[in-house]
Amino acid sequence: MIRRFLSFFEPFILMLLGTVLLASVLPARGMWGRIASDAADVGIVLLFFLHGAKLSRDAIWEGARNWRLHLAVVATTFVVFPLLGLAFANVPGLVGPVAAGMVFLTLLPSTVQSSIAFTAIARGNVAAAVCSASFSNLIGIVLTPALVAVTMSGMGSGIGGQGSGISLAAVESIVLQLLVPFVAGHLLRPWVGGVIARHKGLLGIVDRGSILLVVYTAFGAAVVEGLWSRVSGADLALIGGLCAALLGIVLLFTWLAGRMLGFSREDRIVLLFCGSKKSLASGVPMAGVLFPAAQVGAVLLPVMLFHQIQLIACAIIARRYADAASVAEGKAEAAAVI
Repeated sequence: MIRRFLSFFEPFILMLLGTVLLASVLPARGMWGRIASDAADVGIVLLFFLHGAKLSRDAIWEGARNWRLHLAVVATTFVVFPLLGLAFANVPGLVGPVAAGMVFLTLLPSTVQSSIAFTAIARGNVAAAVCSASFSNLIGIVLTPALVAVTMSGMGSGIGGQGSGISLAAVESIVLQLLVPFVAGHLLRPWVGGVIARHKGLLGIVDRGSILLVVYTAFGAAVVEGLWSRVSGADLALIGGLCAALLGIVLLFTWLAGRMLGFSREDRIVLLFCGSKKSLASGVPMAGVLFPAAQVGAVLLPVMLFHQIQLIACAIIARRYADAASVAEGKAEAAAVI
């Protein structure tokens, strides 16, 4: 029974949960807290450098093609989602930073790996999924912080360490920790791209290790400030329910939108999976830059719960699409034989 339950969780999610537990029991304090925070900053820089180096120039240019599909994905990711996030943040019972986290979740770009993987399983347009997911992440580097400043300035979330708006220090952090490493990695791709391709396993460890370090420092700082005295088990259940409802609404919207826009089956699958995803890999370091350390842990709770829910739901949907495609192919082969 326990093994079957754990099978719904990918190993990285279990590591994230373990990191949150460790930060809750043994948060970094004093000098060690400063060391961990500095190490997390280095991890953020390295993470976005690698993201920039992994994104090919061809993927950027391809993002301009099949523009109706890519525009639909971007509109869902950065317009429909944020509008829903603002509505969900007003649900009674949400703690301030957690309500900010619900909005922040909806402002993030789409995932890359899982969007492409689920599209491939469902027999959708994989090339278009690569372009849409990559394009979403590319513009999200700039658009997500801008949307945070516009939508969350009056929420009292302390963006950039201030009570409202986004501070000059936060803009500087965004540029130096996110944009500059990303651009530098992309410009150095001709020299480092081959190394990255040959050492995907090692770089995957660095990639996920950076996220775990940021999560540890974020939750550790939040625990020191009394996170678990403000967020109860009932709050976690409420957040999980809201994340599930949010995902359900967006999945229904993308399914209907794909049909209304007249997309092919393969492109409808791309819109369904790329449009409904939110990136944990981008969300964790961005939260570390945009929010005060003591609030990052609470802000990330919706992001982490939504990430796991979307993986489980989309895995089931992708498998059903694949089964339907197999049945259709079997009927076609039988008809051809007759």
